[in-house]
Amino acid sequence: MKSNRKNRSLVIYTLIVIVLFGAIFAINQAGNTEEDSSEQPLAEAPSIEGQPLAGDENAQVSIVEFGDYKCPSCKAWGEQVWPLLKQDYIDTGLASFSYINTLFHGEESKLAAQASEVIYLDYPEQFWDFHKALFDEQPTQVSHDDLWVTESKVLEVAEATVSDLDADKFMNDLKSSEIQDKLDQDQLQVDKFGIQQTPTIVVNNIVIANPFDYEAIKQAIEQETE
Repeated sequence: MKSNRKNRSLVIYTLIVIVLFGAIFAINQAGNTEEDSSEQPLAEAPSIEGQPLAGDENAQVSIVEFGDYKCPSCKAWGEQVWPLLKQDYIDTGLASFSYINTLFHGEESKLAAQASEVIYLDYPEQFWDFHKALFDEQPTQVSHDDLWVTESKVLEVAEATVSDLDADKFMNDLKSSEIQDKLDQDQLQVDKFGIQQTPTIVVNNIVIANPFDYEAIKQAIEQETE
């Protein structure tokens, strides 16, 4: 009985947190036009070629997050919405999920993205572990401008998530031209699709107005699988 009450409390707490972050996100976007506040189709879906991918690469639905490791809302989305999405659609093979770096918060955003690209290039099987661990390191009480992404921090996270990490190679690769090319490719997509906020969630070619509105995400996915 106690276990059931705890489970119900956890579910209620999770739903409350999702609603709160959704409300905060909506308030932050209150200055947008009415047209911007509804789901908007893009001319085409973002390309996921060369991007880290979870799920079935041949799935009918492609879900893309434009995110920033320095973004508190991105961390909250990953903690509250992503587990539901993974359980319902990624693990079941109905959709795939990709992450595109969106560098909205300066050099720290860039360094975090560089580190993630090095892991994806050299240790692709550990990418999602690193991805989550780096977001976990984001302080809970932080503004966009507070310093926490450093070379020592990304190395620490890499060593914690990759058992056979070559630390010297990791550090050398951070500033390599190959990694910069990867970030440039991401920036081309950010510019092409006019991404202005993180996280931005795109289901095939449908931009979800409020990324914390899981029902809207589900509706878009179901629409694309009819």
